[in-house]
Amino acid sequence: MKNKVRITRMDLSITQGQLANNVGVTRQTIGLIEKGQYNPSLHLCVSIAKELGKTLDELFWEVE
Repeated sequence: MKNKVRITRMDLSITQGQLANNVGVTRQTIGLIEKGQYNPSLHLCVSIAKELGKTLDELFWEVE
């Protein structure tokens, strides 16, 4: 799954560890989400979006 989590996180100067801690997952989980190797639950997607100040569409919507 392509997403904009990494770009947004880096724009906000937040580390993977900080984001992971704030949403209640491991740093490795955030890394896998950013690489598109892990499909997070809707609940986790919402938590990440809130933490990064973005909508679900802005972070996770794929435009073909």
